[in-house]
Amino acid sequence: MIRLLTDTAQNIRQGVLPIKRSSSRRVLLFRRVLLGASAIAVLGAFFLWYSGSWYAAKDRLVMATRHLNRGYFFARGKALPGTPNLSRLDERLKEKGLKRGDPVFIRIFKNRMSFELWMKRSNGGFVHFATYPICYWSGRLGPKLRTGDHQAPEGFYTVSKGQLNPRSRWHRSFNLGYPNRLDRAHRRTGSYLMVHGGCSSIGCYAMTNPVIDEIWRLVTAALKGGQKRFAVHIFPFPLTDDRLSAYHEHKWAAFWRDMKPGYDLFEKTHIPPKVSVCGGRYIVKPGSASARTAPLLRTNCAHSARN
Repeated sequence: MIRLLTDTAQNIRQGVLPIKRSSSRRVLLFRRVLLGASAIAVLGAFFLWYSGSWYAAKDRLVMATRHLNRGYFFARGKALPGTPNLSRLDERLKEKGLKRGDPVFIRIFKNRMSFELWMKRSNGGFVHFATYPICYWSGRLGPKLRTGDHQAPEGFYTVSKGQLNPRSRWHRSFNLGYPNRLDRAHRRTGSYLMVHGGCSSIGCYAMTNPVIDEIWRLVTAALKGGQKRFAVHIFPFPLTDDRLSAYHEHKWAAFWRDMKPGYDLFEKTHIPPKVSVCGGRYIVKPGSASARTAPLLRTNCAHSARN
């Protein structure tokens, strides 16, 4: 496989694929299309060989394409595709029956490169306010394991006022709180894993500066409004049955299955679940609709299904 990929890539680079030279515009166009298709085929074959399944290969190819696409827009100073109208923050809040200072909840999906911001209405659960495109994250699907692996974390985290840095060298940032209790139970190491501005990362989630500014306004207003800490749930992808089934042989499949109850509870109720850790696994139970603050993750086996 490696020999095939190397030879094909060399042929594409040197332009020696078997196409007859011609000055005809039609032939030149055909040649370019064939070269592009060959490059895509090589990439697809590489991702298949590297990941071991078509489904995972497709995800890796899509994620690579999104990284390139967002880097292209960022380099030209343009808003990333999918960015909300940031100049209409208060109008958008009003349209959803929300206001600055309402409690917030965040979900991140690696494969989609998306950052969801949910906010709590005064008379009910959380509603989806905005989805922001993530400009860049580093590593692969799966949790962070050790210092220096350049891997962006996955799991359940909480953020309080002390984890915010308004004078970050990345414009603004907040610390995700990695390693949490489950990470430490597995002896995972690392520090200063952030959500921040810019469009580069060695383990963080990088938003553009205008986007992090809007997120900053909403999370700081929530913390000033009485929410002591907010939850951040980070998933590789939406943890649906179909998606997990497609990844059933992946080395992190068991870890993702442990996170699925937390994902499912929020999908069903739109109320962030209570999360604890027992025996190196996440244990979740329904959250309270009246709670404004996300509880800290604690070691607690009282609600384990095994007890």
